[in-house]
Amino acid sequence: MRAVYWAVIIVAAALLIPFAVSNRATVSLGLWPLPFLIDLPLYLLVLLLLLAGFVAGATTAWMAGRRARRELRRRRRRSEALEGDLKATRSELESHLAKERREVPV
Repeated sequence: MRAVYWAVIIVAAALLIPFAVSNRATVSLGLWPLPFLIDLPLYLLVLLLLLAGFVAGATTAWMAGRRARRELRRRRRRSEALEGDLKATRSELESHLAKERREVPV
């Protein structure tokens, strides 16, 4: 898995470095209701937009998984409760069997 991670990083760097070098021209970004312009390199604008898209997608995926996470928490709590009940029942059974062994003459 670590090799795949590094392979993706190397490929991304191999694509982004030439992109950044060849798109150094400055562009003016004006956001409509705001009265000022921001001058920044084109590659930075594109990378910031990609980052914003990634964050929006990750947030959407996280929010979509809310129901599954809630169900997993509910099942985990139920499993822990059942394990506690099983442990108590086994303990009770062992003490009951030990009591019977003491009472039954051989």
